[in-house]
Amino acid sequence: MLFLGMIVGAAAFCVYLLASCGFRIEQGYLGVLTTFGAAKKARGKLVTYKPGLHFKWPWQRVHRVAMMEQSLELSGEEGGRTAMAYDGTVLRFDSILRFHPVEDELEHFLFDLKNPHEHITGLFTSLLRNEIANFRPEGGTDDGGAYAAIRRARGVLNRRIEDFCRTQIGRRYGVQFNAVDLTDILPPDELAEALNAVINAQTEAESLYAHAEAESQQRVVAAERGVEIAKAKGVAVEREIAKLGSYLEQLEADGTLPDYIARRRSEVISQAKTLYMRSAS
Repeated sequence: MLFLGMIVGAAAFCVYLLASCGFRIEQGYLGVLTTFGAAKKARGKLVTYKPGLHFKWPWQRVHRVAMMEQSLELSGEEGGRTAMAYDGTVLRFDSILRFHPVEDELEHFLFDLKNPHEHITGLFTSLLRNEIANFRPEGGTDDGGAYAAIRRARGVLNRRIEDFCRTQIGRRYGVQFNAVDLTDILPPDELAEALNAVINAQTEAESLYAHAEAESQQRVVAAERGVEIAKAKGVAVEREIAKLGSYLEQLEADGTLPDYIARRRSEVISQAKTLYMRSAS
């Protein structure tokens, strides 16, 4: 039994050694081996392992690095970056950094930086603050202050930051910047409240103006309709008078007009509640 147990233990140990001697790299990743903390190199250059199965010694450690494009979203109350503009206004910027590690400079990315993402974030924050502090509107116009000027020239500022990241920083830190997108520029709370008050007042004024204009148009339409109705009534009365006149002329021509007047007078008197008679004297 003891011998059998030793055989089973040895077999299990051999399986463990075989399992720990191989490693797999997924597509889109590169692998780097370290032996007791030292990176494996060949002719002074870091050795990398492409996707697939590879061999390593049990005491070696595998570092897998994603070579796909990565994004750092710096937005919201906690992630957004703040910077002071040239007029002293403190602005908050929401941005997205897109980058990917560079294979030839992978040693800097892995071993020169303790936390690469935090380092890149801090580097971008310093760059952003420097650009904002030195940014001036083109033509020397400063209508609305730094906040308005930066929002007007948002595309120019974005290109400046992106060009600086690519040309000045380059691959120094083992990464290649693909794009820097300023998604939003937010003013200080006091300025935001003032802008909201202005927008609300403008919206209210536009609403009141639209309401007054609609009411005025409604009155104009009603007045035009009233004029048309009055004209129609006038035409109807005119036609009625003309028709009545023609009837009276016909009665006079027939010699029956005095009889018609007497009959109409009798009808009117019979329908009256009070009758006033003029005395002959």
